[in-house]
Amino acid sequence: IFFFLDSTLVSLLHHFVISFTPNKMASQFLSNAPRTRLLLQLSASALVPAIPILYWAHDAKSKRVQREYEVSTKLRIPSVQTVDDLMMEKCQPGDVILFDRRCELCASGPSSAVACLLGKWILCDEEDGTRSVEGGNYEHCGIVVPGESTAPGAQHDPNNLCLLEATSGSGVTCRPLLTRLEMSRSRSVILLPLSCPGEDRDHIDNGDEVLLSDKTKFLKQQTYKGLVDFRDKWLKDSELQNYKYQHSYLSMMGSIMYLTNLYPTFPIPISPSAWLVVSALQECGAAEKLNERKSQETKVEDFTRDGRFYEKNSVRLRPGWKFLNPLVMRETSVS
Repeated sequence: IFFFLDSTLVSLLHHFVISFTPNKMASQFLSNAPRTRLLLQLSASALVPAIPILYWAHDAKSKRVQREYEVSTKLRIPSVQTVDDLMMEKCQPGDVILFDRRCELCASGPSSAVACLLGKWILCDEEDGTRSVEGGNYEHCGIVVPGESTAPGAQHDPNNLCLLEATSGSGVTCRPLLTRLEMSRSRSVILLPLSCPGEDRDHIDNGDEVLLSDKTKFLKQQTYKGLVDFRDKWLKDSELQNYKYQHSYLSMMGSIMYLTNLYPTFPIPISPSAWLVVSALQECGAAEKLNERKSQETKVEDFTRDGRFYEKNSVRLRPGWKFLNPLVMRETSVS
């Protein structure tokens, strides 16, 4: 098939050159027939492998546009909650969400898909019994942050929650959490609820009324404020530095540095999305403020290990802070 395509493209290029080149120039161009044919053959050889890549990129973008249309035109019945609505009520600012993405559906271009594949191949560990989740290769993550609404009660409104994440198409972006979940086509989406000292979220999620101490309320308020400041700062820096054009290549470089064990030498994050989330947790006071190098060495799957019991390949939270049992927000092998 490739030989046939190669020959066909050579003939087409040959015809194109003759058709659009003046007669005198065409005769001089064709006087060196072997060189001309070699040049055309090399051009065709470069075009043939690009054809399936271009087709895949077009198909992935088309599916993304179709998904956006389905989500934007989705019929929402008042007082009727979907599964995503119910999961939204379990989320709070500071929670971490992990994604086991389908690399073939990355719509931001070939570089995004390559970065995804390298992340799964190099940065995702095999199941060894130390993770809090049983299956999945999680190479992307985001952190739940407050939205921009300042209306009364917005601080406790699940609809005001957003997901802050580093992406290839938009850089560091902050999208409404519900929309982000509905747009996701990942194999699995896992929620890691963050609990601060003195907080009992298990009873809160069960609908029981729990009175928080003044110290716990202060910590949660500080977390809220820290995440808002972090969100605004990183969104501004991402736009000024055009980070959306750098994310894929930075992710690929981080994976390769980790594979070759050269990452201690170069000051780049192994996983930019994990580095963003760790930085946010440090900014709001939940994670230990280690040196910048240690933060940049964080991988997404490190969030699945309890830092109280595993010193390596884990995220170290401050005393009293902890991630609760993971919750499956979405899991499918088809759509």
